[in-house]
Amino acid sequence: MNSIKETHFNFPGQTGFYKGKVRDVYTIDNKYLAMVVSDRISAFDVVLPEAIPYKGQVLNQIAARFLKATSDIVPNWVISVPDPSVTIGRICEPFKVEMVIRGYLAGHAAREYAAGRRQVCGEALPEGLKENDILPEPIITPTTKASVGHDEDISKADILAKGIVSAEDYAQLEAYTKALFKRGTEIAAKQGLILVDTKYEFGKVDGVIYLIDEIHTPDSSRYFYKEGYEERQQKGEPQKQLSKEFVRKWLIENGFQGKEGQVVPVMTEEIVASISERYIELYEKIIGETFVKSDTGSVLNRVETAINNALSIM
Repeated sequence: MNSIKETHFNFPGQTGFYKGKVRDVYTIDNKYLAMVVSDRISAFDVVLPEAIPYKGQVLNQIAARFLKATSDIVPNWVISVPDPSVTIGRICEPFKVEMVIRGYLAGHAAREYAAGRRQVCGEALPEGLKENDILPEPIITPTTKASVGHDEDISKADILAKGIVSAEDYAQLEAYTKALFKRGTEIAAKQGLILVDTKYEFGKVDGVIYLIDEIHTPDSSRYFYKEGYEERQQKGEPQKQLSKEFVRKWLIENGFQGKEGQVVPVMTEEIVASISERYIELYEKIIGETFVKSDTGSVLNRVETAINNALSIM
């Protein structure tokens, strides 16, 4: 199976290139970004050795759909989506925080809670919660945006005290985050899903705040199935979920959490196929349409041609 593990393109007007954990980003004329969403997968801030077929297409198409569905709340960076795995948009100066919002005690917050901590990023958590319980109201638990290594929890008070974001801008980021999470929750509910937690990234250009990167994808969000949620909680059973958490759990069970000296477990063809199937399952559940697999016969030629064609008319 041909997947997009890495790209090495050279486009007209190209002024820069950045390889992220998952995305290959080409700067054009210092004004635009051509973002290729690869099939690489990361967990615990480590890029795993095997690419996951169709993962990039899933992420890019879900993000495109949700960015369009939330453009009335906040403007976003997208100009065009010329290929299932590509988005072209405007360059924004990113804020150095990621706005994580949680409606349930899950993932990192649940692990903190289990360790006895009753605050996450300065947000108090009540006693008596079980993993995956709904929170009294959604909480925003920001992280610093690390260019290298792990992102780290940070409180609103520290963000403001350190001048990472101005008080005026942070108030706007909070408002956008809450409104986006509300919209995402409503859309998920229509598909029989619960949007558990997610993260948003924002940037600024010419004094205007834009929503950037991806939103409501399995890499940036956690979803539970709505049907059976209450029953599973009452019985203390794990929730049926669609997110990247199952990858993290598989790694933890095999002795890997991204810590020094740990080795990524072997990713067999069966493991790779199962992860691919889970990503496609999430697409079909959250979008409510059958996933159409793109042609992967000459996938790099396909992507390069699509970007060249899109740039030629900009």
